[in-house]
This record gives sequence, C-alpha cells and structure tokens, in this order.
Amino acid sequence: MAQGRYFLLLIQISCRAVHKLVSEYVDGDLGIELRHRLEDHFRVCSHCTAILDGTRNIVRLAMGGRVFDLPPGFSDRLLSKLREAESPSWKHLPPEL
Repeated sequence: MAQGRYFLLLIQISCRAVHKLVSEYVDGDLGIELRHRLEDHFRVCSHCTAILDGTRNIVRLAMGGRVFDLPPGFSDRLLSKLREAESPSWKHLPPEL
C-alpha cells in the first residue's frame, strides 16, 4: 500500500513543480501541506533530492558571507552575450545595464 501511496503523490506533484518550489522549500516559505507533499516527493525521487541538496549547498555558500570580485569587464561581456542571444526577452534591455 505504501508504494501505491508514493506513486499517487508523484502524480499529485510533478518534478517540474518541485523544481519551481525548491527554493521556497529551503527558505521555509511554503505552507505545511505543500511542504509535506514535497517531502513525500523527495522520499521517492532521487533526482529532486539531488536538486534539493544542491540548492541547500548554494544557500550555505551564499550565506557564508564570501564575496567574489568579478574580472574587469565581465558584466559588460555577459550583457553583450545575452543581447546577442535570439531570446526576445533580452532584446528590450536598455544599453546602460
């Protein structure tokens, strides 16, 4: 019966939904019911559990207070590459960003 319950839970919340909610889960910003649904999903999905672990690691690193200086011109080069991309969502950026 337990295996059937987990299968049902996987249908109720997809990996895609878990990926969208994992940051809120780590931050503790989810309601109790949704939090439990994600925890049930993590129990049976190793891929989503790996994403959860990775997200937690990123949060730990970010909260460690370490700041890294970017190489000179990095931001300009990055923005230039993003503008070159075919994605219309980047074409509206003003040049001063």
